[in-house]
Amino acid sequence: MNHKDLCEKMKKVGFIMKTKKFMTGFAALAFSAIILGACSPDENTAESSENSSEASTSEVSESTETEESSSDVVSAASLQDGTYTLEEKNDKNGYHAVFSLTAKDGAITDSQFDYVDADGKSKKDDDDYNTSMKEKSGIAPEEFIPKFNDELLDKQNPSNIEVVSGATHSFHSFQNYAQQLIQAAQAGETDAIEIDNGADLQDGTYTLEEKNYSHGYRTVFSIVVKDGKVTESDFDNVNEAGDSKKDDADYNTSMKDQSGTNPETYIPELNDELVQAMGEEEGTPGDVEVVSGATESSHTFVLYAQQLINAAEKGDTETITVDNFVSE
Repeated sequence: MNHKDLCEKMKKVGFIMKTKKFMTGFAALAFSAIILGACSPDENTAESSENSSEASTSEVSESTETEESSSDVVSAASLQDGTYTLEEKNDKNGYHAVFSLTAKDGAITDSQFDYVDADGKSKKDDDDYNTSMKEKSGIAPEEFIPKFNDELLDKQNPSNIEVVSGATHSFHSFQNYAQQLIQAAQAGETDAIEIDNGADLQDGTYTLEEKNYSHGYRTVFSIVVKDGKVTESDFDNVNEAGDSKKDDADYNTSMKDQSGTNPETYIPELNDELVQAMGEEEGTPGDVEVVSGATESSHTFVLYAQQLINAAEKGDTETITVDNFVSE
């Protein structure tokens, strides 16, 4: 690898994507399941409250973790041709998410994400909803839904799409669902993905792990649900020996000097915040605040936590394997 040692260490585990010139034969693996049903008072508060977290992404962060290079993707499966679909099972305030993604020649060629009512009518066409949300949040579904779809086609990677101010919960849902559809496309699994959104969490241990190592580390993540509540969260980055990035003294020192935080600090913080957030009524992983100086790791954490919550809603304890893209 031709990066300096510091940059190699500071690169984020997984989700390292190239620009579109590298997308032929490969497609993006996303960098989220927070459910936005309609513009209720709770929704507006949640959407607006995360703007402060979003703003922190412009502060000093893991810039070296996300820098792009001219290197090639060396692992992860290509998207298989086909149309992949996902749908929320339950309405929230009259709407539920539907999403279809089409892949051809290893690239995403069509993205159709939307919220629809029982009659299949789009939230984009709900004038009252659009007016109300525009007044309260500064943006409406008729604006951000097409933006999500257009950006996914342009970037080919949900993690490269910037958070939309005023619609952060919808944005996180979009990222999460796009991620799940991309994973399905990698495996060529065209069966519709059903999200039992809002269902009680079923007791058990739910696990997700990245398949490929990036600069020596990959993400492993598990949550424990007991009595319908998340009681434990264990997100980490480990090397082939199973050693945690939290224990990499050189990495921790270097990142602390440059970003003001490091894995030994932010990894436990993220785990604690998830347990706390999920203990609140209608709490979601998106309520976990972005850690200044560790924004990309924070976003990865939220994305994977949302997948685990979706699994817990269905009681599916099978390990989720993410065939993450890695470059050199």
